[in-house]
Amino acid sequence: MVGKRKGKIIKRRVKFKGKWRIKKAVVVKDEGVSPLVKKYWVQRYDLFLRYDQGIKMDEEGWFSVTPEKIALRHASRCGGGVVIDGFAGVGGNAIQFATMCHHVIAIDIDPRKIALAFENAKIYGVEDHIEFIVGDFFQLVPSLKGNVVFLSPPWGGPAYSTKESFTLDLLKPKNGYSLFQVAQSVAPNIIMYLPRNVDLLQVEELAWLSSPPLKVEIEENMLHGRLKSITAYFGDIAFSDVSMF
Repeated sequence: MVGKRKGKIIKRRVKFKGKWRIKKAVVVKDEGVSPLVKKYWVQRYDLFLRYDQGIKMDEEGWFSVTPEKIALRHASRCGGGVVIDGFAGVGGNAIQFATMCHHVIAIDIDPRKIALAFENAKIYGVEDHIEFIVGDFFQLVPSLKGNVVFLSPPWGGPAYSTKESFTLDLLKPKNGYSLFQVAQSVAPNIIMYLPRNVDLLQVEELAWLSSPPLKVEIEENMLHGRLKSITAYFGDIAFSDVSMF
């Protein structure tokens, strides 16, 4: 059996300079903040720079939303067109895609999350550039077409960080291989936002198992000098680097 030829692979590290606003003793009373997520409170301005203007998150949003500077990085790589956010959550990525003048289709199965995403988008003035849909991404796939699919599926909660190696079968609601295959039917370019401890060999495997093999760029997202996450770009956007970071 002849193995498939691997696609071109590039790896890079991108550092983001964040500013934590430290105030005097702050009593955490914000909606959605429970003992489980109080540790994320100090990161609120990393998650949304306009947090104080009325940003709202549910409990899951506190530990799952993409930090704004990283989300803006994702948006800057798309090059225009229609971006489909398959697991939009409270809107962190969808908002930044919209600020870069992309038409965004933001999907989430949880109606409360879509409601929060809409309200958060209003704070950034981009709600008219986003089509919000309550639904199951996998069921909606036959009716979706775009230039880029953005995938940030659930990682299984904060416990993901305790694993030595996060394998793609741990992604929810379907494993990373199935998710990637479905996304390929929607758009020629795919962005996957993944845990910092993800198995990088498996991520590369997604590219060269495709037919034909895809180009892939694996990016380490550094925030405050620490590795925050991994972003994988597949397709022509793999080499569409920009100079804003």
